[in-house]
Amino acid sequence: MKKVKITAVKRVEHADLMALYENPLQDACNVRAGDTFISEKGERPEGLCESAWGSMEYFVKELASGGGKFYGGWMKNPFSAMISCNDGFRPVSFYIEVLDD
Repeated sequence: MKKVKITAVKRVEHADLMALYENPLQDACNVRAGDTFISEKGERPEGLCESAWGSMEYFVKELASGGGKFYGGWMKNPFSAMISCNDGFRPVSFYIEVLDD
């Protein structure tokens, strides 16, 4: 299986939605733009939150197994994907790519 690199590219915070709907939380998300994680054997890397993993697991496992070319040519690099986590208050966009052996 191939190693897959997961890079946090951008994080957005919706302060208006947080003020309206969220109970105050400490350390709700510690991921910052530039953080990287390496998935080996299609497994969740240590330190990557379960919610983010739930959004990207299919893509990481498919890439680790040699797949790609999602949705008929969605990405410029066919062996990559751009996925956001499920956090509606502070979504993080992740670029997922296969590492060369």
